[in-house]
Amino acid sequence: MSRIGKNPVSIPNEVTILLDGLTIRAKGPKGELERRLPEGVSIRQEANTVIVAPTSTKRISRERHGLSRTLVANMLEGVSNGYSKTLEIVGVGSRAQVRGTTLVVSAGYSHTVEITAPAGITFRVDNNTKVVVSGIDKELVGNEAAKIRSIRPPEPYKGKGIKYEGERILRKAGKSGKK
Repeated sequence: MSRIGKNPVSIPNEVTILLDGLTIRAKGPKGELERRLPEGVSIRQEANTVIVAPTSTKRISRERHGLSRTLVANMLEGVSNGYSKTLEIVGVGSRAQVRGTTLVVSAGYSHTVEITAPAGITFRVDNNTKVVVSGIDKELVGNEAAKIRSIRPPEPYKGKGIKYEGERILRKAGKSGKK
């Protein structure tokens, strides 16, 4: 049995859930999420907890047990508190700004790169060099942050590029001149 999957997920006070077979719908102060869990697991609500259990002892059912529990926990956390990821832009002349729901990044190319926020995601820019991606769906927040980082990943010699806040860039020495 999965160590993660066997732990029950507690439902926060301000969150309500609705179960319909393998579909779970969570509604909280930040918004509403719905997800269909994969086959091989069962889900039930007991008091103020959600319990995910495998339906059989087959390998596929055991594999999806922990995944399903984590997906439910992330949904409940997202609708109650939300998620955010912060990216830092390093380099002279590199900056970002928000125009409506579009993030415009100038990262050293001859043109600016524009990323439109999907439904449920908001962009915020602090000091032209910090981009905050926030929303209620953890998967969507992570994917959008990864898209922004992929515009100009940090390089190992000077550390220029777009990196996650707190990310450590392994530095290389570079060339040494003749002596």
